[in-house]
Amino acid sequence: MSTAVSPLAPTNVPDMPQIAGVRLATAAAGIRYKNRTDVLLALFDKGTTVAGVFTKSKCPSAAVDWCRDKLKGGEARALVVNSGNANAFTGKTGKQATTLTASIAAKATASHANKIFLASTGVIGEPLDATKFNGVLDDLAQKAVPGGWDEAARAIMTTDTFPKVATATVKLGKAKVTINGMAKGAGMIAPDMATMLSFIFTDAPISAAALQSLLKTSVDDTFNAVTIDGDTSTSDTLLAFATGAAAAHGAPKITRASDPRLKAFTKAFHAILADLAEQVARDGEGARKLVEVVVEGATSKTSARKIAMSIANSPLVKTAIAGEDANWGRVVMAVGKAGEPANRDKLSIAFNGIRVATKGARDPSYDEKEVSALMKQDKIQIKVGLGLGKGRDRVLTCDLTKEYVAINGDYRS
Repeated sequence: MSTAVSPLAPTNVPDMPQIAGVRLATAAAGIRYKNRTDVLLALFDKGTTVAGVFTKSKCPSAAVDWCRDKLKGGEARALVVNSGNANAFTGKTGKQATTLTASIAAKATASHANKIFLASTGVIGEPLDATKFNGVLDDLAQKAVPGGWDEAARAIMTTDTFPKVATATVKLGKAKVTINGMAKGAGMIAPDMATMLSFIFTDAPISAAALQSLLKTSVDDTFNAVTIDGDTSTSDTLLAFATGAAAAHGAPKITRASDPRLKAFTKAFHAILADLAEQVARDGEGARKLVEVVVEGATSKTSARKIAMSIANSPLVKTAIAGEDANWGRVVMAVGKAGEPANRDKLSIAFNGIRVATKGARDPSYDEKEVSALMKQDKIQIKVGLGLGKGRDRVLTCDLTKEYVAINGDYRS
């Protein structure tokens, strides 16, 4: 967790309302960090449903394996998150650590281990000493309260420079329901499901199956459309919890994601994920500029996504942006190497709305001074027109600075 807040951090942080059926508490267990909180315990009322999507890494963490297995039950009573240690690539020791953590949490919360969900983030390859949760989780279970969202978001941070939260309130039937979300992530971000860690909470009465469908649909154009460095974490976890408490106020019980009564909720749910995903991009390690890559005129949306990711993950493109250089030649390079249909002589490129290249050459009206001034802005849009079809997509990233190298060169120090 950095002491210097990213210059791209949101200027307006929402007041996070309470969600009926959710209580939170944090503690400093000394997992890796000193003099800061590093454990979050979230408690859920009986009947809370759960859904999740996880990393597609072939080397997932022990916590990811645990959650995938427990997700089959569809119900959650608690979530335990630790920062500082990913409990990944730790063999049998890692599996034993998750079992012990869940056992300690189950005892502390008077629930069953199969309804305990776990998430870990931090250094890969170092054993997690789960005995450190002894006593800590008991204390947290006793002091958990309905508020404390900012403190909860801070407890799960690693190299993040600010806590990432979002909230929305919408109507479900005639009742108001609330959605709160938090996320952490600043590096090793090239998700193929979510981000490093993200958790969504609502009091809406939604079945586990409907919540799972909603989550899978919403993640593709939000968390899956963000990259910081092209590296997919072993620990990527996105979990959603629905307490159903709003049913007491008249909210209808939802069993299908396609239920028309869920329309406003679905829109708000997607907006929460999109908000958190952008905050992750804004907090990219060492970032000074938020970068939006838009690809239009591709043969398909899938093709547009691959080309956009090729641009967004290019170190040469990202360093050019850090240097405030509208080097469209590097964008051409990234388009060409993406392995997707592209025609050099139909290609157009624009930076922040100013076209710099068209029809395979520099734009005749190109003005270096004008474009250079635009590149000093803290948000840069790169728009690529392929002229081949109607496929379009958008991804978010950030620039690549010396600070990124410094942070990751010293990560284990």
